[in-house]
Amino acid sequence: MRLTFAISAALLSAAAVYADDPPSIARLYDNQLRIPESEVIPLAEAMPAEKYNFAPPAKAGEFAGARTFMQQVTHIATTNYMVCGAVLQEKPDVEAGENENGPAKIKTKEQAVQFLKDSYAYCHKAMQSLTAQNQVDLLPSPFGQGQMARGAAAAVPMWHSFDHYGQMAVYARWNGVVPPASRR
Repeated sequence: MRLTFAISAALLSAAAVYADDPPSIARLYDNQLRIPESEVIPLAEAMPAEKYNFAPPAKAGEFAGARTFMQQVTHIATTNYMVCGAVLQEKPDVEAGENENGPAKIKTKEQAVQFLKDSYAYCHKAMQSLTAQNQVDLLPSPFGQGQMARGAAAAVPMWHSFDHYGQMAVYARWNGVVPPASRR
């Protein structure tokens, strides 16, 4: 029920956004990016700093090697930088780190949240560069092999953010934190 409501609300808000101006490709992608950004950042801010190193217990190997909450946050940000750099055809000055978990120098909640916010700002810049013509241009894949369409790379922050948001929400609830998106 909540998901249906959320999808309906997103569609209606998108219609309202475009009421005065016809949509551009850049605006379409940029508005879609705002959806996961508006849920991931508040959740990252809601988790207490002392819980940023939480990962599910590795009982019987079920969760062995699972990312910590902080690694979830920095992984989203790192991937945002990678794919949005590909969209812009530039290499962002960001260390991918082990397993694309971001720079090892990020040690605190404040640093992780800022890294996440900065990654979304960088992606907004990338979304603004999209046009009807260039969204189908083939670019080197930011994941190492082959090529992908610029628009496909631009879409990664939307689905990838929500993939890890789901894990972050479980971690938060495991620690007694109700995700802000669930409080509405």
